[in-house]
Amino acid sequence: MRIAAAAALLLLALPAAAQEWVPMRSARLQALDKVTARVSILDAPVGRAASFGSLTINLRACQGRAPDEVPDAAAFMEITDSRAAPGSPPAFRGWMFANAPGVNMLEHPVYDIRVLECR
Repeated sequence: MRIAAAAALLLLALPAAAQEWVPMRSARLQALDKVTARVSILDAPVGRAASFGSLTINLRACQGRAPDEVPDAAAFMEITDSRAAPGSPPAFRGWMFANAPGVNMLEHPVYDIRVLECR
């Protein structure tokens, strides 16, 4: 969480022209099953749930850069695992960044999710 907060502060320190985020309707996600090494590409619309293995991915927002800027994407997601104990918190809740996947990532023993782009 500290890294995500530092990234947010860094974004605030950039000039206004470098912060042009545009709301998008869906995200392309790369999903990895670490056990089988199966990689899948998921299209997740904002406001709907997508599934991968035992994960349910709820995409709350997806922001992309303006066409005249360096491509990037940021997606706010809540990811739950159906195999988790009842009442346990989500496996992930927060922003993921396409150009900085290590800043805020899903920490799961079996699955990995990464944002590729917003559309």
